[in-house]
Parts: sequence; C-alpha cells; structure tokens
Amino acid sequence: MKYQIIGKNIEVTDGISNALQNKLARMDKYFLIKEDVECRCVVSAHKTIQKIEVTVFLPSMPLRAEVENEDLYAAIDLAIDKLQDQMRRIKTRMDRSNNRLSLGKAIDFDQIEAEERKEEDDVIVRAKSYYLEPMSIEEAITRMEALGHAFFMYLDEEDDRISTVYVRNDGGYGVIQAENPIK
Repeated sequence: MKYQIIGKNIEVTDGISNALQNKLARMDKYFLIKEDVECRCVVSAHKTIQKIEVTVFLPSMPLRAEVENEDLYAAIDLAIDKLQDQMRRIKTRMDRSNNRLSLGKAIDFDQIEAEERKEEDDVIVRAKSYYLEPMSIEEAITRMEALGHAFFMYLDEEDDRISTVYVRNDGGYGVIQAENPIK
C-alpha cells in the first residue's frame, strides 16, 4: 500500500507516521492488488480533539473512515476498525448478490469474515421518484432547508447534470454532481 500522511494543525512525527503505517499494513492482506492501493491519511488537531480521516482508494470505489477522539492513537485504532467493518458489510452484501459488485477485483474477501445480519436489515422501506427540475444551487439549498432534509437532488440549470446538495458534518454545504450530462 502506498501512504500519503498529511497533518493539519499538527506536525506528523515519525511516531504518528509509523503507528499509522503499521496499523494500516495489517489491512494489506485484504487487498489483491497490494502495490496499487493508495491510502491517504489526514491527521488534524482541534483543541482537545484529535481527528483522523483515512481513505483507501480502490479501483472500483474508495473506502473511508473518519474518527474523532481525545487520543490520536485511539482514533487510529477506531478508524481501522471502521474500515474493517465496512469491508465486512461489503462482503456480506456481495454474498447476497452473488458477487455482482465490481469490488471483487480489488478486495480479497476470503480474508474477511462476513458480517452476520438479518435479511430484513437491507430491505428498502420506501422508494420515491420525482421529476428533476432545472434550478440553481441556491434554489436547491433553499428547497432542501424548507423540506428539513440533509440532502436534495436536482438538475443543475447551468450544465444539465444531475446534482445532489447536502449538509456537511463540519458545517456548510457540499455538492455531488454526475460527470455525465443528461442527453
């Protein structure tokens, strides 16, 4: 695995870097393409809270964990636990879908124990469809807030792309936009 360790409001010491690399190296057994897997870790300090964001870039999708804790080393352990839990859930979902997901090319699922969950946990309880109206991002934010939702999907009037605006955990808004425009 290739590592990129970034510090924000904190100097990344050799101890922090070694701890991150040693903990993440335990996950190497889960990847079929060990040399090509890239991992970015962002370590940040805020008054009494330490935050770690770990993103593992796989060819088909990234795995991401974000943890805050008073102890940086405890945050590292919790982030690794979160990543392993995500992989267990993905394996369980793949087992149910007869490996139709493209993740099988990057993750060695034989190394991961499937999570034991009841079938009803994955039942879709509501489906909704609606016409995507062309609008500006400002109008989409206004509608999202009026509905009291954490996200809102719309058609961007500037470039005809399907977009979703959402409320970020750290404040402000984010936008996810489809790369391919509607034809």
